[in-house]
Amino acid sequence: MTLLDFKPRAPTARRAKAVTTTIAAGAALLAMALPGAAQTSGSDAAGAYPSQLVKIIVPFGAGSITDNLARILADKLGEMWKQQVIVENRPGLTGTTAAAKSQADGYTLMLTSNGHTVAGTVNKNIQFDPVKDFVGVGKVASVPLVAIVPPELGVKSLPEFLAMAKEKPGKLNFSSAGVASTSFLGSELMRQSAGVNIVHVPYKGVPDAVTAVVRNDAQLYFAPIPNAQELATAGKVRMIAINSNTRSAKLPDIATVKEAVPSYDYDSWFAVMAPAGTPKAIVAKVNADMAKVLRMPDVVEKLDTLGAVASPGTPDALDKQLAHETEFYAKVMREAGLGGTN
Repeated sequence: MTLLDFKPRAPTARRAKAVTTTIAAGAALLAMALPGAAQTSGSDAAGAYPSQLVKIIVPFGAGSITDNLARILADKLGEMWKQQVIVENRPGLTGTTAAAKSQADGYTLMLTSNGHTVAGTVNKNIQFDPVKDFVGVGKVASVPLVAIVPPELGVKSLPEFLAMAKEKPGKLNFSSAGVASTSFLGSELMRQSAGVNIVHVPYKGVPDAVTAVVRNDAQLYFAPIPNAQELATAGKVRMIAINSNTRSAKLPDIATVKEAVPSYDYDSWFAVMAPAGTPKAIVAKVNADMAKVLRMPDVVEKLDTLGAVASPGTPDALDKQLAHETEFYAKVMREAGLGGTN
């Protein structure tokens, strides 16, 4: 028999089943090789998002600026999305760790401060990477801080304070709400930039740090504008500088730190992040909706009462700032003798 004489046999039921099984297996392998073939695309997921409760973890206590910002955002996003958006306070590293290890589906977000950038430097045994385990969603606000001093100290400006610090090295203290707090970072950066020897005294929170200045136990603290104004009006402290790059319209007569220390550049920012791997389309949607919220007149007014200024930005910009400042503040912390604990 030649090849021309060959006639294929009709497939038996067993052979047909084998062919079908082979095709199915091939399709499964193809789906595994092409993730988008068997899964809902990111854009489709964003279109349906959110379809359930969204949680914003705040690694700070209730009543903090971070907490207040998160609740303002949660209320407005909940109304916009017609879904419940809740704030969960989990102070400290446990909160950030929980956010980092959450499912990357957009239903767990985190609102934190720029203190996040030094978490890995101060604590070497943390269970997350501050940069690699998160993706930026967007900045929410910046909070300019005012340098306050005890009236009895006798200085009326930052240059006078720095001159006194140079005359009395190691004799003046600055208080903070704790290592890695924004009040510490702003003060420590000023100390290093100005080249003065003032001693850091950390407290458990903002109230204690402020009280230390009122009592003259500490001679400097960086406080939000509303707190500083209230205390200054009552004659309990004196305002000598603001750490924003330009003078505040609320305090036009208060000079910036930068006017006395040109190399000083500090942004006390607050931002929303998500676990690494969260679909880009969902990140983009949350970012766009956050920007809408931050433009609402009543939200701008609420931020103003906190001494905050809305500062929305792109996810990419936040990612770059987070990476840069994590490296930068690692150097600042090492210079401060805070290289981490094991």
